[in-house]
Amino acid sequence: MFTNPFGRKKDMSDDQKKTAHDTENEAAENIKFDAETVEKADTDTDFEMPEGFPEMDENMFGQVQEMMAKLERVDELEKENADLRGKLGRLAADFEGYRNRTAQESAEAQSKGVSKAAEALMPVYDDMERAVSVGVDDPAKLIPGMQAVQNKILTIFAGLGLEVTGKEGETFDPQWHEAIQVVEGDEDDQIVQTYQLGFKMGDKLVRPARVVVSRKG
Repeated sequence: MFTNPFGRKKDMSDDQKKTAHDTENEAAENIKFDAETVEKADTDTDFEMPEGFPEMDENMFGQVQEMMAKLERVDELEKENADLRGKLGRLAADFEGYRNRTAQESAEAQSKGVSKAAEALMPVYDDMERAVSVGVDDPAKLIPGMQAVQNKILTIFAGLGLEVTGKEGETFDPQWHEAIQVVEGDEDDQIVQTYQLGFKMGDKLVRPARVVVSRKG
């Protein structure tokens, strides 16, 4: 029996009945499908890859995680490298400053040493000038005056740390002495004549003595 919208009842034909039945069944199926879809959406929490994207197995996922860890390590190494470059730059600057200071201090020390030596020799020059002035008027007094100057110079050298070597009567030592001649004598390796005194400072040779050495015949 079909009920029309105006409230009047009207008998339906067989075809109309069949169509109405099919429509009711289709509506019921649609309602059932929608309910299943909603229920699946509420209960399914797994991540689904976009259509056409290859599925990722555990091995591939592990490789991706490993790559991400390596990238993070690369970032850390780059930061460490930057820190090391900064420290190296600061160290180089400090070393350059130290080198400049050392060079300056060395130059100042050398200058002070030269000034000290020159200051010590100035009185010697004064004595030589007086000896020459006296020798002009009285040549016999020139020799004692020059000998006094020599002694003063040796005293100054001793004050500077220099030690005389190669005097007559000393034993010849090739470390400090240079033999310019060998003559026959009573003893071997004895300095019998000095042409030029030598000087040493501790274990360092400043100037070798030039001497004549004796040798038994």
